[in-house]
Amino acid sequence: MRALPEGLDTGRLCQAWVVTRTDGVRLGFTDHDRELVVDGVVCRASGGWSPGASETAAGYAPGQGAALGVLDADGITESDLAAGLYDGAKVAALRVDWSAPSRVVRLWTATIAAVAREGEAFTATLAGPMADLERVAGRTFTRLCDARLGDVRCGVSPPAGASCDKRWATCVGTFGNGVNFRGFPTAPGEDFLTLYPVEGERNDGGRR
Repeated sequence: MRALPEGLDTGRLCQAWVVTRTDGVRLGFTDHDRELVVDGVVCRASGGWSPGASETAAGYAPGQGAALGVLDADGITESDLAAGLYDGAKVAALRVDWSAPSRVVRLWTATIAAVAREGEAFTATLAGPMADLERVAGRTFTRLCDARLGDVRCGVSPPAGASCDKRWATCVGTFGNGVNFRGFPTAPGEDFLTLYPVEGERNDGGRR
Protein backbone atom coordinates (compact mmCIF):
# COMPACT_ATOMS: atom_id res chain seq x y z
CA MET A 1 0.00 0.00 0.00
CA ARG A 2 1.35 3.43 -0.90
CA ALA A 3 1.97 5.66 2.13
CA LEU A 4 0.16 9.01 2.21
CA PRO A 5 2.04 12.19 3.13
CA GLU A 6 1.68 13.31 6.72
CA GLY A 7 -1.29 15.64 7.20
CA LEU A 8 -3.12 14.50 4.07
CA ASP A 9 -6.85 14.38 4.80
CA THR A 10 -8.27 11.26 3.12
CA GLY A 11 -11.71 12.88 3.17
CA ARG A 12 -10.55 15.55 0.72
CA LEU A 13 -8.92 13.37 -1.90
CA CYS A 14 -9.68 13.28 -5.61
CA GLN A 15 -8.09 11.82 -8.69
CA ALA A 16 -6.04 13.70 -11.26
CA TRP A 17 -4.26 12.68 -14.44
CA VAL A 18 -1.49 14.54 -16.22
CA VAL A 19 -0.81 13.63 -19.85
CA THR A 20 2.49 14.72 -21.38
CA ARG A 21 2.36 14.56 -25.17
CA THR A 22 5.29 13.75 -27.40
CA ASP A 23 5.62 17.44 -28.31
CA GLY A 24 5.99 18.40 -24.64
CA VAL A 25 2.48 19.81 -24.15
CA ARG A 26 0.94 18.81 -20.80
CA LEU A 27 -2.78 18.43 -20.19
CA GLY A 28 -4.50 17.75 -16.88
CA PHE A 29 -7.82 16.19 -15.89
CA THR A 30 -9.54 15.56 -12.57
CA ASP A 31 -12.68 13.89 -11.24
CA HIS A 32 -13.15 16.79 -8.78
CA ASP A 33 -16.06 19.21 -9.36
CA ARG A 34 -13.77 22.17 -10.14
CA GLU A 35 -10.44 22.79 -11.80
CA LEU A 36 -7.25 22.21 -9.83
CA VAL A 37 -3.67 23.25 -10.51
CA VAL A 38 -1.54 20.17 -9.89
CA ASP A 39 2.20 20.09 -10.48
CA GLY A 40 1.89 23.31 -12.47
CA VAL A 41 -0.80 21.90 -14.78
CA VAL A 42 -4.44 23.02 -14.87
CA CYS A 43 -6.48 19.85 -14.39
CA ARG A 44 -9.90 20.33 -15.97
CA ALA A 45 -12.96 19.04 -14.14
CA SER A 46 -14.87 18.37 -17.36
CA GLY A 47 -12.09 17.12 -19.56
CA GLY A 48 -13.72 13.86 -20.56
CA TRP A 49 -10.96 11.57 -19.27
CA SER A 50 -11.44 8.66 -16.89
CA PRO A 51 -9.71 5.37 -16.10
CA GLY A 52 -11.12 2.31 -17.82
CA ALA A 53 -10.36 -1.38 -17.45
CA SER A 54 -7.18 -2.24 -15.60
CA GLU A 55 -4.73 -5.06 -16.20
CA THR A 56 -6.88 -7.31 -13.99
CA ALA A 57 -9.63 -7.26 -16.62
CA ALA A 58 -9.76 -9.96 -19.26
CA GLY A 59 -7.90 -9.26 -22.47
CA TYR A 60 -5.10 -7.06 -21.13
CA ALA A 61 -1.49 -8.16 -21.03
CA PRO A 62 0.57 -7.69 -17.83
CA GLY A 63 1.27 -4.06 -17.10
CA GLN A 64 -1.54 -2.75 -19.26
CA GLY A 65 -4.78 -0.87 -18.68
CA ALA A 66 -6.99 1.64 -20.43
CA ALA A 67 -8.38 5.15 -20.20
CA LEU A 68 -11.60 6.43 -21.72
CA GLY A 69 -12.12 9.90 -23.09
CA VAL A 70 -14.25 12.22 -25.18
CA LEU A 71 -12.88 14.56 -27.86
CA ASP A 72 -12.93 18.15 -26.69
CA ALA A 73 -11.91 21.34 -28.49
CA ASP A 74 -10.24 22.57 -25.29
CA GLY A 75 -8.61 19.25 -24.42
CA ILE A 76 -7.88 16.20 -26.52
CA THR A 77 -8.82 17.07 -30.09
CA GLU A 78 -9.43 14.95 -33.16
CA SER A 79 -6.65 16.65 -35.12
CA ASP A 80 -4.07 16.04 -32.38
CA LEU A 81 -5.04 12.38 -32.17
CA ALA A 82 -4.77 12.03 -35.94
CA ALA A 83 -1.35 13.73 -35.88
CA GLY A 84 -0.09 11.05 -33.48
CA LEU A 85 0.71 13.49 -30.67
CA TYR A 86 -0.65 11.03 -28.11
CA ASP A 87 1.16 7.97 -29.44
CA GLY A 88 3.78 7.29 -26.79
CA ALA A 89 2.52 10.08 -24.51
CA LYS A 90 3.17 9.71 -20.78
CA VAL A 91 0.31 9.50 -18.28
CA ALA A 92 0.65 10.07 -14.54
CA ALA A 93 -2.20 9.15 -12.20
CA LEU A 94 -2.27 11.23 -9.01
CA ARG A 95 -4.19 11.34 -5.73
CA VAL A 96 -4.68 14.98 -4.75
CA ASP A 97 -5.93 16.87 -1.73
CA TRP A 98 -8.35 19.24 -3.46
CA SER A 99 -8.11 21.74 -0.57
CA ALA A 100 -4.33 21.90 -1.01
CA PRO A 101 -3.41 20.59 -4.48
CA SER A 102 0.29 20.75 -3.68
CA ARG A 103 -0.28 17.66 -1.57
CA VAL A 104 0.00 14.92 -4.16
CA VAL A 105 0.59 11.18 -4.20
CA ARG A 106 1.75 9.66 -7.49
CA LEU A 107 -0.13 6.39 -7.95
CA TRP A 108 1.32 5.14 -11.22
CA THR A 109 2.77 6.19 -14.54
CA ALA A 110 2.16 4.67 -17.97
CA THR A 111 2.67 5.21 -21.67
CA ILE A 112 -0.12 5.43 -24.24
CA ALA A 113 0.54 2.42 -26.46
CA ALA A 114 -2.45 2.84 -28.79
CA VAL A 115 -5.57 4.96 -29.27
CA ALA A 116 -8.83 3.67 -30.76
CA ARG A 117 -11.52 6.09 -31.96
CA GLU A 118 -15.26 5.47 -31.91
CA GLY A 119 -17.27 8.52 -32.93
CA GLU A 120 -16.52 11.35 -30.50
CA ALA A 121 -15.06 8.97 -27.92
CA PHE A 122 -11.71 7.23 -27.71
CA THR A 123 -10.00 4.51 -25.73
CA ALA A 124 -6.32 4.78 -24.90
CA THR A 125 -4.42 1.59 -24.16
CA LEU A 126 -1.93 2.26 -21.37
CA ALA A 127 1.28 0.29 -20.97
CA GLY A 128 2.93 0.40 -17.56
CA PRO A 129 6.50 -0.55 -16.61
CA MET A 130 5.56 -4.25 -16.35
CA ALA A 131 4.68 -4.27 -20.05
CA ASP A 132 8.38 -3.88 -20.86
CA LEU A 133 8.95 -7.37 -19.47
CA GLU A 134 6.64 -8.77 -22.15
CA ARG A 135 8.29 -6.92 -25.02
CA VAL A 136 10.28 -9.06 -27.44
CA ALA A 137 13.81 -7.74 -27.91
CA GLY A 138 15.89 -8.70 -30.91
CA ARG A 139 15.08 -11.31 -33.53
CA THR A 140 14.92 -15.09 -33.63
CA PHE A 141 17.72 -16.79 -35.58
CA THR A 142 15.74 -19.16 -37.81
CA ARG A 143 15.58 -20.33 -41.40
CA LEU A 144 11.98 -19.13 -41.65
CA CYS A 145 10.95 -15.52 -42.28
CA ASP A 146 9.74 -13.69 -39.16
CA ALA A 147 7.72 -11.03 -41.05
CA ARG A 148 3.97 -11.29 -41.64
CA LEU A 149 2.73 -11.53 -45.20
CA GLY A 150 1.77 -8.03 -46.33
CA ASP A 151 3.24 -6.08 -43.40
CA VAL A 152 5.79 -3.26 -43.70
CA ARG A 153 8.78 -5.57 -43.27
CA CYS A 154 7.44 -7.98 -45.87
CA GLY A 155 6.77 -5.23 -48.39
CA VAL A 156 4.41 -7.09 -50.74
CA SER A 157 0.69 -6.63 -51.39
CA PRO A 158 -0.56 -10.23 -51.55
CA PRO A 159 -3.72 -11.18 -53.46
CA ALA A 160 -6.81 -11.94 -51.40
CA GLY A 161 -6.64 -15.27 -49.64
CA ALA A 162 -2.90 -15.69 -50.18
CA SER A 163 -0.81 -17.32 -47.48
CA CYS A 164 2.88 -17.85 -46.91
CA ASP A 165 4.70 -20.68 -45.16
CA LYS A 166 7.62 -18.31 -44.51
CA ARG A 167 10.15 -20.45 -46.41
CA TRP A 168 12.81 -18.95 -48.67
CA ALA A 169 11.62 -20.99 -51.67
CA THR A 170 8.09 -19.68 -51.26
CA CYS A 171 9.21 -16.07 -50.81
CA VAL A 172 11.29 -16.19 -53.98
CA GLY A 173 9.24 -18.54 -56.14
CA THR A 174 5.71 -17.42 -55.28
CA PHE A 175 6.10 -13.76 -54.36
CA GLY A 176 9.43 -12.80 -55.98
CA ASN A 177 10.34 -11.08 -52.73
CA GLY A 178 13.71 -12.54 -51.80
CA VAL A 179 15.15 -9.09 -51.18
CA ASN A 180 12.81 -8.67 -48.20
CA PHE A 181 13.13 -12.19 -46.78
CA ARG A 182 13.46 -11.82 -43.00
CA GLY A 183 14.95 -15.19 -42.17
CA PHE A 184 18.31 -16.93 -42.46
CA PRO A 185 17.83 -19.62 -45.14
CA THR A 186 21.46 -20.78 -45.06
CA ALA A 187 21.57 -21.20 -41.29
CA PRO A 188 22.73 -24.70 -40.24
CA GLY A 189 19.99 -26.87 -38.81
CA GLU A 190 19.99 -29.63 -36.23
CA ASP A 191 21.05 -32.18 -38.88
CA PHE A 192 24.34 -30.30 -39.24
CA LEU A 193 25.05 -30.75 -35.52
CA THR A 194 24.72 -34.52 -35.81
CA LEU A 195 27.09 -34.93 -38.77
CA TYR A 196 30.37 -36.73 -38.22
CA PRO A 197 33.11 -38.15 -40.47
CA VAL A 198 32.43 -41.63 -41.86
CA GLU A 199 35.30 -43.85 -42.94
CA GLY A 200 35.32 -44.43 -46.67
CA GLU A 201 33.17 -41.40 -47.54
CA ARG A 202 34.29 -38.11 -49.03
CA ASN A 203 34.55 -35.91 -45.95
CA ASP A 204 35.12 -32.50 -47.53
CA GLY A 205 32.23 -30.64 -45.97
CA GLY A 206 29.96 -31.16 -48.97
CA ARG A 207 27.25 -32.85 -46.89
CA ARG A 208 26.54 -29.63 -45.02
